Amino acid sequence: MKTILQINNIEVRYSDFILVLKGLSLGILEGRIVALLGSNGAGKSTTIRAITGLLKPANGRVTRGEILFKNRNITSMKPDQIVRMGIAQVFEGRRIFDELTVDENLLAGAYTSENRKRVDQDIQQCYAYFPVLKQRSKSIAGYMSGGEQQMLAIGRALMSRPELLLLDEPSLGLAPLIARELFAIIRRINGDMKSTIFLVEQNANLTLGIASYGYVMENGRVVLDGTAKELLENRNVQEFYLGLRDKGRRKSFREVKHYKRNKRWFSS
Repeated sequence: MKTILQINNIEVRYSDFILVLKGLSLGILEGRIVALLGSNGAGKSTTIRAITGLLKPANGRVTRGEILFKNRNITSMKPDQIVRMGIAQVFEGRRIFDELTVDENLLAGAYTSENRKRVDQDIQQCYAYFPVLKQRSKSIAGYMSGGEQQMLAIGRALMSRPELLLLDEPSLGLAPLIARELFAIIRRINGDMKSTIFLVEQNANLTLGIASYGYVMENGRVVLDGTAKELLENRNVQEFYLGLRDKGRRKSFREVKHYKRNKRWFSS
C-alpha cells in the first residue's frame, strides 16, 4: 500500500518559543484507519492543525521538518489549498455553524465543489450514513444533541469528498452508546468510500477497535507505535489508556492519579 501522508521530524512552536511538537514522525497508509492516542497536552490537536495548515491562527508554525501528502510538500500551504488537495478535518468540539440548518451546514462543506448534481448526491450519501440528519434537515443545528452535532460535523467534512479525513476527538462529550454507534459509522465510511482516516482520540478501547495501526504520543513525541492488536496487548497502553494492570485488574483512582507516566514509556 502507498503512504498517503508522511510527517518527517517536524517541530511546532507557538509564539516562537513554546515548543509543542519535538521531532514528530509518522506515516499513514492509504485506505487505512490510523489512530493517534495521547493524553491531554500530548500534542495531538497540534499535529492535526499542522497537517491542515491551521497553526497560524493560533500563532503557531512548523519550524522544522516537512509534511508530505501524496509525496507533495504541504507544510507551508494555506488551509483552503490543503482542502482542495483532498484533506478534511473534523474539529474537536464539533464547531458546526450553530445558527444554520443541517442542510446549510452540509452545503457549507461543499464549497470547493462547483457540480450541483454531485453536491446533491453527496448530501444524500451523508443522510444514508446518518439518517437522523435527514429527519432534522431543516432544523437549526445549534439545537441538536451533541451526538447529532458530531454526526453533522463528520457529514460536513465528507461533502468535500476527502481522500484523508482527520477526526479530532470524535467521542468527546458523547454517551458511551452514542460513541460506539459513531465509531461503527466511521468504520463503514472507511470501507465504503475508501477514505483514509486519521483518528485522534483518548478513548483507546474504541479507537483501537476500528483502527489497523496506531501511534501513542507523549510530550510532543511518538513514544510507541504498532498494529492495533499489538497496542491493545501492550502493558503500558493497558495501564495508561485502558485502566488495566495485573492480568486485567482495573487500577484504582489513586493508582491512576499518582502513576509516574513518563518514566515508564522511555524505559520499555
